[in-house]
Amino acid sequence: MTRERTVWLRADDAVGDWDRRRRRITAGLETGVDWVVVDEQDVSKVRELGDVRVAAFRSDTDVDVDVDVVGADGEIVDADATGDADPDAVVVGKNSEGDGTVDLPGDFAGSADLSTLRRDGQADGAFVRIFDESYESFAGEAATESEFLLVAAEDWTIIPLENLIARVGEETTLVAGATTAAEAKTAFETLEIGADGVLLDTDDPDEIRQTCEARDEAAREQLELQTATVTEIERVGSADRVCVDTGSIMDHDEGMLVGSMSRGLFFVHAETADSPYVASRPFRVNAGAVHAYARDPDGGTSYLSELSSGDEVQIVSTDGTTREAVVGRAKIERRPMFRVGAEVETADGTDRVETLLQNAETIKLGTPDGRVAVTDLSEGDELLVYYEDIARHFGESVEESIIEK
Repeated sequence: MTRERTVWLRADDAVGDWDRRRRRITAGLETGVDWVVVDEQDVSKVRELGDVRVAAFRSDTDVDVDVDVVGADGEIVDADATGDADPDAVVVGKNSEGDGTVDLPGDFAGSADLSTLRRDGQADGAFVRIFDESYESFAGEAATESEFLLVAAEDWTIIPLENLIARVGEETTLVAGATTAAEAKTAFETLEIGADGVLLDTDDPDEIRQTCEARDEAAREQLELQTATVTEIERVGSADRVCVDTGSIMDHDEGMLVGSMSRGLFFVHAETADSPYVASRPFRVNAGAVHAYARDPDGGTSYLSELSSGDEVQIVSTDGTTREAVVGRAKIERRPMFRVGAEVETADGTDRVETLLQNAETIKLGTPDGRVAVTDLSEGDELLVYYEDIARHFGESVEESIIEK
């Protein structure tokens, strides 16, 4: 299982006029940002641009300060104007204590931002600009009252991000400010835990795209594949087999993890290699019989028979790197099959795993040295597998004894 990583794109009036904000939001939508952060009056405008989660800066906290909010285009913004759409999250801290517009109280018990957070339904998150240790402490206090904590700093080397990652609990989503993809990558990797998300402040479409790529890389699971020794290769007649046609082009070293037993899944290559009989289909994995398990991006499993258009499957490379792919179609046809049995060394001794694969030279299995066609398998060959000493119920791992044979 991996944590969700998110990209929050800042597009409030501090960015510039609406035309500039709109261009930034459009670039974010095209590259796959998860959230857009705007002022309350812009929520409906964002909804018109596309389907994305929207967080809105709340303009009226408990603080009694008569401040006209002036947009970057010079127009006075009505603090009560919210448009005709509700945001997915409301954030306090802009034009108030969080960003330094209003001084922090000596006693946080008197904080207007924190009071707003403590009242049900008033706000979901806090924005805090880290100027010094007092604002770091304020951010830590806000985290205890927030679902989301958005933090920004002029220089993370002054107030290390590690401090906030260590202080903020798992119940709060920590979103760290960044202006480049390189800063975002660092935020995702800090303390090996990383921030849950980044608050990106840039107009550059390339930086936005690269930040989304850094998010995807940080969210991916890294698996440790091991070898299993083939003990049986047997023709077993015909069965219903599943070709998983994804919406992604796979590389030569990529495929899926499938098997008859969820604890031991074989690495089956995508059809990336040409053969004398058929052209390559690099979007396809001829995965096996309908009963077999396939590994999901969230670490669970699905039966091959259950996969259909729109589902996600986990794509794995031979070095254990993973990514997700959307199923375009799952094609089930009756074909002659092999049963492949293998033994894997575990902490408790030797375990047996197996799967059913189509009897065809285009089906290739991963090996420590490359790949081998299922039709060329022999006893004693070594194959790449992913082994977990667990049982599963409805695809989820459970702690119980299950006999599979």
